[in-house]
Amino acid sequence: MKIYTRTGDAGDTGLFGGPRVSKAEPRVEAYGTIDELNAVLGQARATDPGGPLDRVLEVMQHQLFSVGAELATPDPEKCNVRVIDVSHIERLEQWIDHYDQTLEPLRQFILPAGSTLSAALHVARAICRRAERRVVTLGQQPGVDLSRELLVYLNRLGDLLFVLAREANRIQGVAEQPWVKPESSRA
Repeated sequence: MKIYTRTGDAGDTGLFGGPRVSKAEPRVEAYGTIDELNAVLGQARATDPGGPLDRVLEVMQHQLFSVGAELATPDPEKCNVRVIDVSHIERLEQWIDHYDQTLEPLRQFILPAGSTLSAALHVARAICRRAERRVVTLGQQPGVDLSRELLVYLNRLGDLLFVLAREANRIQGVAEQPWVKPESSRA
C-alpha cells in the first residue's frame, strides 16, 4: 500500500462510506483533532514506556481510533463504526474515581506542569477539550448524526487526562505547582 495517493492534493479528502469533502470541513477538523490527541498520547506513553499509566493510555489510544472512524463516517450506523457506548464512559469514570482516590484534594488551581509525563498529559487534556469543541461544532451541522455517548466520552476523557496528569506527578514524586494570581502592576 502506498503512503501517498495524490487524491488529496487539491485540498479535499474522502470520507469513509461517503463523498469527498474539503479538508476544512468541520467533520475533518473533528477527526483530525482526535488523531492529534491520539498522537500526543503516544508521545506521552513514550516518556514512561511500560510505566504504571501506560496500559490505560494504550486503551485510550485504541478507543480514539474508533472515535476517529465514527467521526470520519457520515453514516456510522450503516457502516457499522459506531463503537463508543455507555460502557466506555463508565470505564473512564471508574478510572477517574480510582486514580482520584490516590490524590490530595484540590484546594486551588494548579499549573499544567511537573514531570515530563504529567506535562504531556496536560497537553493531551487541552487537545481533548479542543476535540470536544470540534465535535460540538460538527454536531451543529445540518444532517449530522452524532451519538450523545461520543460527546460524553470526550468530556470524561478530558477529566481523566487531568486526573492522570496529577497522578503522574504523584507517582514520580513531583509536587504540583499551585496557580498564583499575579499582583497588579498598578502600584
